[in-house]
Amino acid sequence: MADMPLQDALQKIKDAGYDGVEYGCPLHDPIRPVFMELAGKLDLAVVAQQYDASGNNFAAYAHSLEAHLRYLASFKPLFINSQTGRDFYTMEENIALIQLAASIEQETGCRIVHETHRGKFAYSAATTVQYINNVPALQLAGDFSHFCVVSESYLEDQLASMERIIPHVHHLHARVGHPQGAQVTDPRLPEWKYALDAHLRWWDAVIQVKLAAGAGYFTITPEFGPAPYMATAPFTQQPVANQWDINVYMSRLLRDRYASIL
Repeated sequence: MADMPLQDALQKIKDAGYDGVEYGCPLHDPIRPVFMELAGKLDLAVVAQQYDASGNNFAAYAHSLEAHLRYLASFKPLFINSQTGRDFYTMEENIALIQLAASIEQETGCRIVHETHRGKFAYSAATTVQYINNVPALQLAGDFSHFCVVSESYLEDQLASMERIIPHVHHLHARVGHPQGAQVTDPRLPEWKYALDAHLRWWDAVIQVKLAAGAGYFTITPEFGPAPYMATAPFTQQPVANQWDINVYMSRLLRDRYASIL
C-alpha cells in the first residue's frame, strides 16, 4: 500500500472492516496532520506508533524520546504505542524512560503504552517481569512474537512470567512468531498451527483479563509486516505470501473470535 495515495489507502483499510489504524511517521513529518484529518473523516481511530527515538548515548536518546512522544501526543491519538529504551541500558535508565513517558501521559492526557519488542527494555518475558516488579503501573503493548524468538521457544517453561505480564497488556499486536523468527510465513498454513494456537492462548488470556476489568472494547493491530519480517524467495526477493491478505485474515479471525464477548 506504500505506493497508493494516502486517501485511497485509508479507504481500502476502512472498506476491509478495520475500526482504526496504527501509524508511525518521522518527527515533524508534514503528512501526520493530513493523515489524522483523513482518518477522522473515515471514522478510523488512530494509534500512534513511536519507534524512531534514537541517540548515541542515554541522554541523547531520552531527549529524542521525549520529543517524539510530545509530538505524537499533540495530535491526540487514541493512545501512543512506544518502542521504548534499549536492551543494553541499565534497569535504572530504562525505568527513567518509563517514568518520563508517564509524566508526559499525565501532562497531555494521552495514554502511552510500551511495546514488548526485541532490542527494547521489554525484550524478553523474564526481563519484562523485572520491570513490572519495579514499576507496578507499567502499561504494555503485547507483541509476544518477539518473546518467542528471543527465548527460542513458545514460552512453555515461562508460564509464570506470562501470567504476570498479561494483566499489564493494554493493546496487542497480532503477529505470530516462532522460535527462530518474529513472523511465521503464513499463519493460515497447517505447519504453523502450533504457533498460531500458542499466540491465541495468550491473546485469549489478555481479553479475559480486560473483560473481568469491565473493558468495553480492546484494540488489536494485525501486524504482519513486509520484508524483512516477511520471508522472501531467494534471488527474486519476492514475498512468499501476501501481507495484506494475511492481515485481513487475522483481523477477521480475531473479530469473529471475540465478537460475542466484547
